[in-house]
Amino acid sequence: MTDGWKKFLWGVAAGAVAAAFVQTDTFKKGAAKALACGAQLKEDAKEYFETLKEDVEDLKAESSAKA
Repeated sequence: MTDGWKKFLWGVAAGAVAAAFVQTDTFKKGAAKALACGAQLKEDAKEYFETLKEDVEDLKAESSAKA
């Protein structure tokens, strides 16, 4: 058996193990939790930058009023 075939068979075996792991409840729960955390992080960042934008606009208006 050539080196290329060995690598191919290792790849097939690794793919089979990965496919089996992806179907487990542990993986599904972990993936759902990771996605939920990512969505929460996105919302928190969006809220933070909206507040920051409003603060900058207020500072700009105050600066224009004084000038």
